[in-house]
Amino acid sequence: RLARPPRTPQTMAAPTVPSDVPPAGPATLSAETVDAVMAPNQVAVIAGSSSGIGRALALHCARLGMRVALLDIDEAALATTAEDCRASLPEGSGGVLTATVDVGRREDLEAARERIVGEWGVCSLLVNNAGIAGLEGGALSQAPDQWRRTLDINLFGIIHGCQVFVPGMVSSGAPGIVVNTGSKQGITGPPGNTAYNVSKAGVRMYTESLEHELRTAEGSRVSACLLVPGWVNTAIAVRNARAKGKSDDEAFFSEEKPAQGAWMPQQVVDFLVQGLRQGSFYIVCPDNDVTWELDQKRILWHTDDLVLGRPPLSRWHPGYKEAAKAYFEA
Repeated sequence: RLARPPRTPQTMAAPTVPSDVPPAGPATLSAETVDAVMAPNQVAVIAGSSSGIGRALALHCARLGMRVALLDIDEAALATTAEDCRASLPEGSGGVLTATVDVGRREDLEAARERIVGEWGVCSLLVNNAGIAGLEGGALSQAPDQWRRTLDINLFGIIHGCQVFVPGMVSSGAPGIVVNTGSKQGITGPPGNTAYNVSKAGVRMYTESLEHELRTAEGSRVSACLLVPGWVNTAIAVRNARAKGKSDDEAFFSEEKPAQGAWMPQQVVDFLVQGLRQGSFYIVCPDNDVTWELDQKRILWHTDDLVLGRPPLSRWHPGYKEAAKAYFEA
């Protein structure tokens, strides 16, 4: 097997839907859907909104005049985001509501839903963005409590959010959009943080299944998409440093100390909105270091491990590392 030459997949342009192909169903995403969903006084529920991508998206929605429900476990940071959102609202429209929640606890989200629906009605935009990086480790070395917490927040947080909010969105008969935040690590699985990779692989599979169900459900006008950020200057490295007992200054990137290779959160939001308007399900963001073409090569190489019978994660296998390096650099 080690002597088998690796296949060299062709790099493809970002996929587009030919104009003569009929829509996949009533929930097909479009620019018109986005305009209807992200309109003044429509309701946006954003979990994981105290910092980073969630905060940037909350501010974007506030500037559009939406009613923005901010959900997060960090009460102090949540209050700051709420204040900034209120300052961004156009006169005479929108609103801001906050709820301190642990997305790993379904009952927290159910309580938030009752409050949001009671004050504003059903949301048109649901964003499940809460997540943690967790401590590094492998399949055998990461502690059980680390596994549980990572899966509770990154995977079950999204499952809870969808199961709590989406049925009401569907039954309302109105257009709606669900955005679940995944990760490239959930697609290509680089060694180093197995629990995180597993959680984000689960998010991908769950969101694919959700979109299939939504587009085939009778009367549904709700669509789901998978947001896959690249390297982004967020607070995730700061939180990881704190989890290791280190100071915030020891995090090697953040919004306050941006890495040159990483995007800023607002760039991800702009790319997300563009992708939604184009009707994309997979919204895979590049960054200042990694292009879409390189992402394609990494995804194809990973998939070819299965198709060609190579060892799993062959990019890091001694027998394939050089071939993989040459392919990525070609």
